[in-house]
Amino acid sequence: MTIASVLRHKGHQVITVEPTETIAQVAKVLTAQHIGAVLVMDRAEQMLGVLSERDIVVSLAAHGAATLSMTAGQLMTQPVHVVQPHATVGEAMSVMTEGRFRHLPVVDNGVLVGLISIGDIVKARIMEHENEVDNLRAYVAGN
Repeated sequence: MTIASVLRHKGHQVITVEPTETIAQVAKVLTAQHIGAVLVMDRAEQMLGVLSERDIVVSLAAHGAATLSMTAGQLMTQPVHVVQPHATVGEAMSVMTEGRFRHLPVVDNGVLVGLISIGDIVKARIMEHENEVDNLRAYVAGN
């Protein structure tokens, strides 16, 4: 299964924020959209970083309430690792595991086409395994 097929199921919507947005503003976006991360993009639509709930929690532990007035540009994770749509789910999982991050932008020919999470990868792996089991059952039944 490829990342392109994951995006066909999930969708291509990506929520972005500007680097000057405060963490208080970003937290509202994360909550309203029911997501765990946003891409930080400049006005020229260039990816600058990824800002996740984890980044915010780490900063809260270190800086307390001052975190809320910090900006997305200050807390975002850099550099941005990306995956291409033709990559396999296993390849994306390896990138995420090695980098110890849970969100991965999908870029096709330099254009942002989606954002996948570790949850998307887990769902895809479960679907792969269910299909394999179904195929094996059909084979054993003689279909």
